[in-house]
Amino acid sequence: MSYKIVASQCTVCGACEFECPNAAISLKRDMYVIDPKKCTECEGSFDTPQCAAVCPVPDTCVPA
Repeated sequence: MSYKIVASQCTVCGACEFECPNAAISLKRDMYVIDPKKCTECEGSFDTPQCAAVCPVPDTCVPA
């Protein structure tokens, strides 16, 4: 499983990109996206997915 970013809610603040331990988040066409092949939902690194933990807009980083 992986997480995704709800584009309509994303403010493009960039907080999630720097917190991702797998470098799964990148800026594409002025919007952040999560590469599902790299996303591990932070299992083995953190108790909760870091993108969701640091995002200032609730329910923007959600399970895919």
